[in-house]
Amino acid sequence: GKMAAERGGSPSLPAGEEEPPPLGLEALGEEAAAPSAGFRVTAVRREPAVRLQHGVSGLEPLAWSEDHRVSVSTARSIAVLEQLSDVHSGGQEMVIHRTAVPAPAAACLLKVGPKKEVAECKEKFASSMDPTVSQTFMLDRVFNPEGKSLLPMRGFKYSSWSPLGCDANGRCLLAALTMDNRLTIHANLNRLQWVQLVDLTEIYGERLYEASYKLCKADTPCGDLGDFSEFQRRHSMQTPVRMEWSGICTTQQVKHNNECWDVGSVLLAVLFENGNIAVWQFQLPFLGKESITSCNTIESGINSPSVLSWWEYEHNNRKMSGLIVGSAFGPVKILPVNLKAVKGYFTLRQPVVLWQEMDQLPVHSIKCIPLYHPYQKCSCSLVVAARGPYVFWCLLLISKAGLNVHNSHVTGLHSLPIVSMTADKQNGTVYTCSRDGKVRQLIPIFTDIALKFEHQVIKLSEVFGSVRTHGIAVSPCGAYLAVITTEGMANGLHPVNKNYQVQFVTLKTFEEAAAQLLESSVQNLFRQVDLTDLVRWKILKDKHIPQFLQEALDKKIESCGSTYFWRFKLFLLRIFYQSMQKAPSEVMWRPSHEDTKILISDSPGMGSTEDDQEEGTSKQTTKQSLCDAGKGTDIDDAADDSVPQSSDVAREPMEEKLLEIQAQIEAVEMHLTREHMKRVLGEVYLHTWITENTSIPTRGVCDFLMSDDGYDDRTARVLIGHILKKMNKQTFPEHCSLCKEILPFTDRKQAVCSNGHIWLRCFLTYQSCQSLVYRRCLLHDSIARHPTPEDPEWIKRLLQGPCTFCDSPVF
Repeated sequence: GKMAAERGGSPSLPAGEEEPPPLGLEALGEEAAAPSAGFRVTAVRREPAVRLQHGVSGLEPLAWSEDHRVSVSTARSIAVLEQLSDVHSGGQEMVIHRTAVPAPAAACLLKVGPKKEVAECKEKFASSMDPTVSQTFMLDRVFNPEGKSLLPMRGFKYSSWSPLGCDANGRCLLAALTMDNRLTIHANLNRLQWVQLVDLTEIYGERLYEASYKLCKADTPCGDLGDFSEFQRRHSMQTPVRMEWSGICTTQQVKHNNECWDVGSVLLAVLFENGNIAVWQFQLPFLGKESITSCNTIESGINSPSVLSWWEYEHNNRKMSGLIVGSAFGPVKILPVNLKAVKGYFTLRQPVVLWQEMDQLPVHSIKCIPLYHPYQKCSCSLVVAARGPYVFWCLLLISKAGLNVHNSHVTGLHSLPIVSMTADKQNGTVYTCSRDGKVRQLIPIFTDIALKFEHQVIKLSEVFGSVRTHGIAVSPCGAYLAVITTEGMANGLHPVNKNYQVQFVTLKTFEEAAAQLLESSVQNLFRQVDLTDLVRWKILKDKHIPQFLQEALDKKIESCGSTYFWRFKLFLLRIFYQSMQKAPSEVMWRPSHEDTKILISDSPGMGSTEDDQEEGTSKQTTKQSLCDAGKGTDIDDAADDSVPQSSDVAREPMEEKLLEIQAQIEAVEMHLTREHMKRVLGEVYLHTWITENTSIPTRGVCDFLMSDDGYDDRTARVLIGHILKKMNKQTFPEHCSLCKEILPFTDRKQAVCSNGHIWLRCFLTYQSCQSLVYRRCLLHDSIARHPTPEDPEWIKRLLQGPCTFCDSPVF
């Protein structure tokens, strides 16, 4: 099969030529008969390993978000490790930005009635003569979270990431559940600190209190709080077990002028101890309490519920949704969820039982993966659940006859219960792990009727030595596996101390990552950071861009107009440039030699000079590091002036090479700038009567595009002609806020007035940023201004865009 060739990772793979099958599963089907040599996973250790300050706590302690952040639940905080694909660092290690969500200092007491009454009841139960009441009360951590005679409950039970696009920056929100049952939602808005946006436990408790702890009007009036069973009931109806986010859905709202507009919303389902599920609906972007639209409670009828997951299925452009709930006794079923005001969503008529045996195998984790069925030619859902040491799977498919359900178990995978399970949503591969350091990879292979699994073991002991594993998570595009490890047994003895670490293992080869980036459907580098990081690592190691990748990329650029491939090319060139530089630690102390500096700044190969006055003096330093990098290639004692002339000759090609790459980088950046300028001018033309002063320097952008004789783009010429006709002779120049002089538009990155005042330009609107505060993209590639209240909608929309060079969001 084709997959075998790709997995083998032959460097001559014509990455751009073959269209991969949807999700790569048709090829798997062909290969089911053949032995699985093509599926060998090449697990390679990826530095650095991140040491955790506290022990890991809760269930499934590791989660990887769509915007490349790994959350780890520990006994004092949630550690968040953000993976960056940094184009400015030449180090081969992964670049990880580390933050933390601290656990609240005060214990969480659930609201079960008026404070005074609750205190009296607690006193009564604690001193009850009936040991079944007093013992049960004293030892129950839900009633007594702060402990008294027991240790206080610290740490986190579970955390869950929302889909991309939910917070004010268009990134993921983090829902966190503490050991003492406080459920909160957090956002990371300024890169360094996490902010708690809302405490859902408190709000839900208030709602129940107002409704006198009845779920619907018809409920019988609730009992007396002094009755122990009622005291337990009120606690269990608001003790969260797990919570999961749905995908983003669209709701319609009507404005005052009767105009309809679409609003994004997201749902958070919270499963409670008594089997109830609260479904919260939030309007996006989620800002806090005011973003809560509604909260509905569903009764699942499941005893001892342990886990839940969303079922989201698309059939003939109709979207189905429901909630899959698992029990500690074994059963698994899907519950219908009726969504009010959500466009195009349907649900089941009644619950569907996927597994009904009360076989005492607790359901520990459930993943639902949307796939394409190559034989039935339609979409289907694969539900996998970890039950003890087994994996239960269920294939759901809607046909003319109704809902088809196929299910079975995969046995013989692990000798111990599965502690963690994760899935690569792109191709349906499932990974499971037990404590003993063995990870299983399960690849679904479709048969005529249902499916079967190819599976193989990944022995982490071969990568990390003897380890115990506490959790795994796969990265969004399936390039890496994150694993929480502690030391395993040495010479038959357990370790005295446990050091918890998050370690990373590669699941894909460089060739597979490159092919996936070239055939990407999302066409956004930021959303594929795990893949670009594999490519970055390879280029920094080998100090060259592989020939097959260059050719495939050039072919893509010729055949299709997408700027994504230009951004990919820019990324490769920048990494290549970093790989050619000498490590700065060796050259920082060396005095600069004037002659080489002059040689470089006067060199004709410098590319366009309009880029020279880049942010402040950063260009000086790059020139400096250029010549330093050139010098660094000398033998032993480069600082000695008496080095023979021949070493200068050796240093020339290196400098030449660096200058050549820099010229290429500037050419690609220029192309991307012009393409974005065309987009901005198109918006200006569409949204203004005469192109009045819209805080976009329209005339300056037009002149800048026309100033280069070598640039001949017919669309740009036509567009500029239309705009200048609209503007007539008006110019609307920008003025320097310090001296009121006109700011000329000679450079795409900054504006310099005649008195020498320098302002950086916003790369989204090309206006000069003349305020002290502005935003920067994640990789510090470019800056953007803040939207102001007087900006029209279309400018606000422009300002929400990602960086035009690296696709990363702007803070």
